Amino acid sequence: MANLHVIDHPLIQHKISLMRDKNTGTKEFRELVSETAMLICYEATRDLPLKTIEMETPLCMARTKIVSGHKLAFVPVLRAGLGMIEGVTSLVPAAKIGHIGLFRDPQTHESVKYYCKLPDDIAERDVILVDPMLATGNTACAAITELKRLGVKNIKFMCIISAPEGAARIIQQHPDVDIYCGTMDEGLNDDKYIVPGLGDAGDRIFGTK
Repeated sequence: MANLHVIDHPLIQHKISLMRDKNTGTKEFRELVSETAMLICYEATRDLPLKTIEMETPLCMARTKIVSGHKLAFVPVLRAGLGMIEGVTSLVPAAKIGHIGLFRDPQTHESVKYYCKLPDDIAERDVILVDPMLATGNTACAAITELKRLGVKNIKFMCIISAPEGAARIIQQHPDVDIYCGTMDEGLNDDKYIVPGLGDAGDRIFGTK
């Protein structure tokens, strides 16, 4: 799967292990989500284009590189995706932020959109869609479809834990979207939760267990 990137950095694996622990409290869990999102984002932005500029150092003039003004937006899937925003924007503070609200129908497991607020120039931006868990892929695919409907051409999806079923669904429905995740788990249980997973990421981020 050329467009699936599992980031196996030791720090990411360590932080995910701490998140899995049912005894990890809300404050620590929230911090771990943010820190892990920042580390995965480091890899997801590896292909940002650069341009060469000249500037004066304390010693001399230097030719050096900066990001070439690429327009970027982060779009968290509400509500759990909000937990990743502080981490990713710490790397790219100039990025704009949009929001897509989707919930999974408990009977059909299909995604239902209830909110969408994006920057006015979203069609001109590269978008990184963020959600801690990629389970069935229904929610991610619905969010990607909505972004494409609004004219977004370059989309990446970033999560902390993925199930094989969810990754396969994105690759099948949106083969032009790269997926960046911290780990690939075993699969889904009968209730469509990732196993072994870490429980409900939204509840654990916001303390609503």
